[in-house]
Amino acid sequence: DESAEPQPGSAKAVHIIRVVRQSKFRHVFGQAAKNDQCYDDIRVSRVTWDSAFCAVNPKFVAIIVEASGGGAFLVLPLQKAGRIDKSYPTVCGHTGPVLDIDWCPHNDQVIASGSEDCTIMVWQIPENGLVTSMSEPVVVLEGHSKRVGIITWHPTARNVLLSAGCDNMIMIWNVGTGEALITLEDMHPDVIFSACWNRNGSLICTACKDKKIRVIDPRKEELIAEKDKAHEGARPMRAIFLADGNIFTTGFSRMSERQLALWNPQNMEEPITVHEMDTSNGVLLPFYDPDTNVVYLCGKGDSSIRYFEITEEAPFVHYLNTFTTKEPQRGMGYMPKRGLDVNKCEIARFYKLQERKCEPIIMTVPRKSDLFQDDLYPDTAGPDCALEAEEWFEGKNGEPILISLKHGYIPGKNRDLKVVKKNVLDNKPKAGKNVENAHPTKTATHVKSEEKMDEVLKEIKSLRELVSSQEKRIAKLEEQLSKMDI
Repeated sequence: DESAEPQPGSAKAVHIIRVVRQSKFRHVFGQAAKNDQCYDDIRVSRVTWDSAFCAVNPKFVAIIVEASGGGAFLVLPLQKAGRIDKSYPTVCGHTGPVLDIDWCPHNDQVIASGSEDCTIMVWQIPENGLVTSMSEPVVVLEGHSKRVGIITWHPTARNVLLSAGCDNMIMIWNVGTGEALITLEDMHPDVIFSACWNRNGSLICTACKDKKIRVIDPRKEELIAEKDKAHEGARPMRAIFLADGNIFTTGFSRMSERQLALWNPQNMEEPITVHEMDTSNGVLLPFYDPDTNVVYLCGKGDSSIRYFEITEEAPFVHYLNTFTTKEPQRGMGYMPKRGLDVNKCEIARFYKLQERKCEPIIMTVPRKSDLFQDDLYPDTAGPDCALEAEEWFEGKNGEPILISLKHGYIPGKNRDLKVVKKNVLDNKPKAGKNVENAHPTKTATHVKSEEKMDEVLKEIKSLRELVSSQEKRIAKLEEQLSKMDI
């Protein structure tokens, strides 16, 4: 009986029960979408890499797929559920398998991909999704000497992208100029398993194959803190920053049990807490909601999502529940808060990849009232960036710009991603800021019509190439025919 007087020595246990019992997330329940809301007949990538293979935002779901001779991913408008035709267009510019994809948090039409071909490509997806396959990225970022397995956008600065490769390097790019402005070469002696920005993007934390968790100030190129053998097991670890600056990690014990732990970067000697979970061998991918302080753990190859609430009092990481389905998951996409349905008290949505299918899973807190539940939806990070890339590289920091979800999220108009290469040979005159302000309409339309012109010329060029290749083919066939005795 929880209301009974605590027995001597059992105060801690009663304390835990009380904390958990008060949590509004105690009864979060998960529900898989019905069949007609799933995306079917998708050949999910079989590449052996521990990334999520899926990225979602309020407009699109992107999924890394099998591709012969190169790397590709699908980009589907959210409403395009059902069976996906084999001939559905893909984003297919990489020459090796795609290993990681990430939507830009400040522009729902811009996505970056990292590949085994050592490059990162940044793509601008048309407003209503793809009509034809896309093989021309807006920019290609070249600098890694081995495959690029991790990419993640800066949370608050526009056009800043972090990449980590199997060359054990971390590079931070200004996508607007296509340059790598920070290269961290000598910090990791082995493969980097994960990299994560903190809430305002002033620090990063990494997990490495040498079993160390590191906290790095990327602009000073300084190591702020590190912990050796954060998890003793040899299998991959993951580390993420929480909103309060603490670090949450997943990994394996020496006995190959899966573990999760919480660390304070000011004192990494001992973890705040460690939990042993089970002996499954799938790497645990953590997904974190800074608004509710709930962490969801999705194991690769598992068929469950476990979730925990993180609080300031012991035991700090409270197990809430497990959502289980029949099929094991190959990967998982996690919707940003602004893409959720606040009228249904939805607090998280996952896109679970199976072998040939992507199944949305909706997490809700049951409430009787139809009114907006402001305790479930504190103001959340919106799509506006707090800083421009240049300001961040100069040393400024900006907290996320928050928006209210009270009336749902209404997407604004995204501006196109423009890349200004700092290259004397680039003879395209770029409109300066002053010119733009003087004749905003004129410049904008001019740019628009130039883009249209470029598109048309490209189209003509590809048609010409097609015609000429067909002419060659016809000539060859005629020649073969003339050699035959008829």
